[in-house]
Amino acid sequence: MELDTRATGATGRRVEQPQVWKRFKKQKTLHLFVGLGMIFLLIFAYTPMFGILMAFKSYSISTGIKGIFTSEWVGLKHFDEFVNDYQFGTIVRNTLMLSFLKVIFAFPAPILLAILLNEVKNMKFKRFVQTISYLPHFISWVVVGGIAFAFLSTDVGMVNKALMGLGLIDKPLDILTNPDYFWGFAVGSAVWKEMGWWTIIFLAAIAGINPSLYEAAQIDGAGRLARIRHITFPGMKGTIVVVLILTIGSILGGGLVGSNFEQAFLFGNSINNSTSEIVQTYAFKVGLRDGRFSYAAAIDLVQSVISVVLIFSSNYIARRTSGSSLF
Repeated sequence: MELDTRATGATGRRVEQPQVWKRFKKQKTLHLFVGLGMIFLLIFAYTPMFGILMAFKSYSISTGIKGIFTSEWVGLKHFDEFVNDYQFGTIVRNTLMLSFLKVIFAFPAPILLAILLNEVKNMKFKRFVQTISYLPHFISWVVVGGIAFAFLSTDVGMVNKALMGLGLIDKPLDILTNPDYFWGFAVGSAVWKEMGWWTIIFLAAIAGINPSLYEAAQIDGAGRLARIRHITFPGMKGTIVVVLILTIGSILGGGLVGSNFEQAFLFGNSINNSTSEIVQTYAFKVGLRDGRFSYAAAIDLVQSVISVVLIFSSNYIARRTSGSSLF
């Protein structure tokens, strides 16, 4: 280790000081911010993990926090009950289908938009499109629900009124209540809301590509599509792999757009329940409505374990196949 010498005390003796400690003192403000972040994670992310014990116990809220440790141990009883629940197959199917559809359609969308925006030479138009595309990210799903009702409801929906006025349909489309439309509506609204936000990351990856590569390719006669294929896309590969790993790790929550619970809870109802009920909403309902906190904790723990397995598996596969990985 590199050492630094500094005169100290009245004796004039020199005390050797590690260079690492010297650098730490220079960066004390940065370390303070990191320390605050670590404290936040410790309090709000790691400390609540003691609640996982509820999944293996017969917990009652009347016993308070102490009951998490003193309640009767029941082992895998709640897990077995969930697997044998009559709704288990439907809930798991809805969760997986909604999540995989979002990966298929929501993941490529911001990549494609970033490539298209990179090819736009008019900077004013480019900034306008980029701003318009990421503004929906700042709209909450509750507000999106109100917008959807105003446009798509069978009674006052502007879209239905316009289509009926043009004679294109005979009766209003029940998009918000028909179970056949829920998955398509959920995926489409999620892409609309989050596509522009994730485009920022991929545009940053494109900005890091050396411009001389494009100049050399253009001199060699490479067309626009060839430059995208051999320069732009490979330059984005590292970012794409990292985002894909994070997407797969959170696939049960909606992946890249991460909105399964909000959409299912806000847009789900007793009519479209056969396609809108997912693991998160089911756990939420049985946990708060029925007061079965141990059962809800077991359901969420199953989902969390699956997510951890998926993120480690996808990271391993990405490292072996492409050489890029998250860790």
